[in-house]
Amino acid sequence: MKTPFGTVRWRRSLRVRLVLLFMLLALATAGIFMGGVKRAFTSGMSDATRPMIIDYADRLVAELGTPPDVARAQAMVERLPITLQISGPQVNWSSISDGPRRWRHGRIPEQALVDEHGNDEWFVRRSADGHRIVFGWSPRLWRIVPHATGWVTLAALLGLVALAYAVVQRLLRPLIDIREGAQRFGRGDFATPIPVRRADDLGELAQRINTMAQDIQAMLDAKRALLLAMSHELRSPLTRARLNAELLPETGEGVAERAALLRDLGEMRDLISDLLESERLASPHGALQREPVDLPQLAREVLAELAARGGATGEAAQRVRIDAAQLPEPPVLALDRARVRLLIRNLLDNALRHGEGTLQAPVLQLRAATDGGPAVEIEVRDFGHGVSDAQLAQLAEPFYRPDSARARAAGGVGLGLYLCRLVAQAHGGQLVLRNALPGLSVTARLQA
Repeated sequence: MKTPFGTVRWRRSLRVRLVLLFMLLALATAGIFMGGVKRAFTSGMSDATRPMIIDYADRLVAELGTPPDVARAQAMVERLPITLQISGPQVNWSSISDGPRRWRHGRIPEQALVDEHGNDEWFVRRSADGHRIVFGWSPRLWRIVPHATGWVTLAALLGLVALAYAVVQRLLRPLIDIREGAQRFGRGDFATPIPVRRADDLGELAQRINTMAQDIQAMLDAKRALLLAMSHELRSPLTRARLNAELLPETGEGVAERAALLRDLGEMRDLISDLLESERLASPHGALQREPVDLPQLAREVLAELAARGGATGEAAQRVRIDAAQLPEPPVLALDRARVRLLIRNLLDNALRHGEGTLQAPVLQLRAATDGGPAVEIEVRDFGHGVSDAQLAQLAEPFYRPDSARARAAGGVGLGLYLCRLVAQAHGGQLVLRNALPGLSVTARLQA
């Protein structure tokens, strides 16, 4: 499972790191304790037990007799968990079938059977007649030790690790709830608060974040209410002014003034609508109202609205070609219908305005994303004069117009492509502009 930064989530998990820290501390503590105890016991016990072991080995050699009796040696090996190797002038015998017993570092060389003082080690004794007897641990000793002990110990350790992880998981569960709650609040979903599971510091933190989310929701609701009130208060006088302007006589000396007044009032109305919509879209808390949308059908509806305007723009809208051959079947996607309608209308309106006077009408192409992801691309291309490369990067900025006088005469306010960019970003996509030579191509990628 990947994080937004491309790393594996368990590597960044606080739970895993805490469990690993506990394990390392436990292993270090156990190692230090066992090493200290072992050193303390072995340093003193070896000196205390060495004379007893040597004395016992001497008694065993005496029990074998002179020269050593093989039958007694065989009985001793069967009675005790030891091995014997006898070598000398009269008897050469070993209780193990593979020759000399391997001890410590491989086979025992002659010089390895003596200590630093030149004396025989305690596991090598010599009889009175010159025979050398080497004692060793029998494999039967390891068969006496239960084999299940190691597996039981491993299972216990794994059980302790699982228990530690479960305890850490339970301790850090409030942090996971806080993280998920912060993600919901960031998306504008305040309906589900963070659950308060415990009455400790983490529980108090979750409660404070819930209170903060309620305050943020109240501020956002007040902001939306203010926007609606502004929309109502500004549109009402504009509507009355437009109505009074339309009541002016259409003949006589005031015809030009009447047309100019109606055009300015319409521009103010569109400006207010676009400003309010841009404010909604620019807010990170503005949740989309996704629903199944038949994209080609929606595009045809927008074209029909533009064609109904009449005039040169309406005639050009009737000639716009829609290419939806690269959309999957059925072409139904989970999108915000109102915002996508605004996107298509602005793209087409921009293409019709700046492609006016050309022989070829704009082209609207609907296709699946080229990278194969669950996304759709809406491209509108006109065949007008286009813009310079220096102006291309600023076309989607608010209130930017490459030719202010020409754009204002055509009815633009400089917010169309800016709104298209906000709609694409709200759908998890982007807006790409390029010079098509001739004309301008604008592509909006929407995450379905």
